[in-house]
Amino acid sequence: MDIVFFRLTLVLYLTATAGFLFFIIKKNKKIGFWSHRILLAGFALNSIYLAVGYYQLGAMPVLTFKTSLSFFSWTIIAAYIIFQVRFRLTVLGSFVVPFSAFLMIISSTIPISSITVRPLFKGFWLPVHIATAFLGDGIFAIAFIAGVMYLIQEHQIKTKRLGAFYSRLPSLNSLDSINYHAINYGFLLLTIGMITGSIVAQGAHGSYWRWDPKEVWSLITWLCYAALLHQRMAVGWRGRRSAIMSIGCFFVLIFTFIGVNFLMEGYHSFKSLEGN
Repeated sequence: MDIVFFRLTLVLYLTATAGFLFFIIKKNKKIGFWSHRILLAGFALNSIYLAVGYYQLGAMPVLTFKTSLSFFSWTIIAAYIIFQVRFRLTVLGSFVVPFSAFLMIISSTIPISSITVRPLFKGFWLPVHIATAFLGDGIFAIAFIAGVMYLIQEHQIKTKRLGAFYSRLPSLNSLDSINYHAINYGFLLLTIGMITGSIVAQGAHGSYWRWDPKEVWSLITWLCYAALLHQRMAVGWRGRRSAIMSIGCFFVLIFTFIGVNFLMEGYHSFKSLEGN
């Protein structure tokens, strides 16, 4: 049954993607309205899929690369919904939803693998650690996308080539505000995720820190975003510099999320989590 929810989610995300792309090309508000509604339906089904996975495993459904991508996609859409309520910028979905759908497409191509669910995965702190860390990642994805949109809009203004996107994209101030809020909230959640992760490590391995590659790169990611937040709040960085750095930080985050799991051995690798 869970695979049915996954496939329906993918179909709705792809449909919403097509709608949002049509919206930004034609600037049709009605299409944007219905695309958002279709996305909400897909998000609901994705939530059910993850809930069923949690029920079947008795643990957070992020123990494989396949389910982690689906959960990451869910957190990105959750972050988008929150920011849509706050900023009322439907056009943001034209960039966010295709990225989220892309993750689901990759997830759909990965075979289902068997998992050994260890007692550690059923504790209280691990779900808190995973939920806060992934939600932080989802919000950082919004900062990344807002940064990309900022650079596109700024380039059009500086070169005085006001193409079709100019009238469709938000103002530079709006995009910078989204970037700022996303970095703030994402950093808070990432910090909570790292603290709860150390609590999990202490309970499972008797040590808060073991220099596992994922721990090290998570710290590097945290330091990158801490530096960006410092530059914004203490130095007064705005606009282009913040956009570029948020894009760079997100690439570090993606390496931490994907690259470390496959390129470096450790107890956070998917091979280790799957119990193989």
